[in-house]
Amino acid sequence: MANQQLFLGIDCGTQGTKALILDARSGKVLGQGAAAHSLISGANGCREQDPAQWLEALTLATRQALLAANISGLEILGIGVSGQQHGLVLLDEQGQVLRPAKLWCDTETTAENQRLLAHLGGESGSLERLGVAIAPGYTVSKLLWTQEQHPQIFARIAHILLPHDYLNYWLTGRYCSEFGDASGTGYFNVRTRQWDVQLLRDIDPSGRLQAALPELLEAHQAVGTILPSIAERLGINPKALVASGGGDNMMGALGTGNIQPGAITMSLGSSGTVYAYAEQPKVSPDASVATFCSSSGGWLPLICTMNLTNATGVVRELFALDLSQFNRCIEQSPIGAEGVCMLPFLNGERVPNLPHATGSLLGLNMTNLTRANLCRAVVEGTTFGLRYGLDLLRHNGLQSRSIRLTGGGSKSPVWRQMVADIMNTPVVCTEHGEAAALGAAIQAAWCESGAGTQQSLLALCERCVSLDPSSETQPVAANAAAYQQAYERYRQQVATLFKE
Repeated sequence: MANQQLFLGIDCGTQGTKALILDARSGKVLGQGAAAHSLISGANGCREQDPAQWLEALTLATRQALLAANISGLEILGIGVSGQQHGLVLLDEQGQVLRPAKLWCDTETTAENQRLLAHLGGESGSLERLGVAIAPGYTVSKLLWTQEQHPQIFARIAHILLPHDYLNYWLTGRYCSEFGDASGTGYFNVRTRQWDVQLLRDIDPSGRLQAALPELLEAHQAVGTILPSIAERLGINPKALVASGGGDNMMGALGTGNIQPGAITMSLGSSGTVYAYAEQPKVSPDASVATFCSSSGGWLPLICTMNLTNATGVVRELFALDLSQFNRCIEQSPIGAEGVCMLPFLNGERVPNLPHATGSLLGLNMTNLTRANLCRAVVEGTTFGLRYGLDLLRHNGLQSRSIRLTGGGSKSPVWRQMVADIMNTPVVCTEHGEAAALGAAIQAAWCESGAGTQQSLLALCERCVSLDPSSETQPVAANAAAYQQAYERYRQQVATLFKE
């Protein structure tokens, strides 16, 4: 149909790649596809992935989405890529991947991060210099780790890319990065929006890392046109533009219409994130708040917890429950899980800042050790981590009139009610659950339009992002009061970990 304007949105996450086709004229999603990734896990918190998997998954998901939309790929005008943040992809002179990508959830480089943090003058020094406090999982410590653990590989580095940068390179042959995703590297100044070249020279005085940096793009700039061979492989228009793309949180902000002050997005994915839009880089004195650049021209104050559906999933699998059985178990247990408290730090934790923490179950006795209480305790524990982060954002002056929920966990009405009650704020889901892939497609439409203004992006978001009225959930006063007590107990248990 000639009156459609079709765009492909890609989201390369930890667990898989999702693709969707958006008609930017009607604002409707016409079809979707998905393909899974596997994780390479090792001792010491090593979490890596082979980037070749991302290319396979992107190809498969795109073909599925085109089939589901029942359109010809030759009608696609542009592509936007969202990628998991902080991952390190190293390429040689020929553009070949040198080793598996270290991911955001990798904590193997915690010691290197501590040394870099000390070099910057601690968290306050890092905040002053970069506008963010570097944390285990950020890209910079992965570079130092590679230099020390794999010197032969380090000597061959010609390009340093983030996951979404690498996919853009594969699509176009061009090495670039965009401010939003670059904010999470730890060698980028979020106030001036420039690479901190000196920090890379401190790691390697030869200048190799500096020379390997990609060119920085504005959010509304296109990387270029898709390579003919890749267009053929994906079955799409060889004239399709590839947008700047961005990190999954930045694209999630676009996909939930969170591009002006007032809205808060909360993502219940493998990790949990809470973020809002800010017009100025007001850096929080609290190191757990990352004041990243947004992919819409402003800033995106954000907190990220390392344990969410990955932690609830482990408990669910332990009892061999499907999602509906798991939700029923949660409902069978009262608020506060009869005193069972879980600190779900199975992956270490960033908010609260406890990278070496492990998970623990507290308050168990002969009567409350039940399957239902354990199921509720893990969901409460992960949600309390998000409340901890939301409080930090609120202390930094952010208003939260309502919360826009996205990610897998948001599909559960039980969990939505829990979020509304624990945050004591109304919540609503967006009509379309894959916010990052949708945001990437919206951004592709913005790039292709050539307008590049905040107004043109706002108009696109208003057309393409709709809220799902059936998901709207109000906090219940009695529940909020009961949760407040359970949350205080959680805070006391967390405080003991800081003392150890």
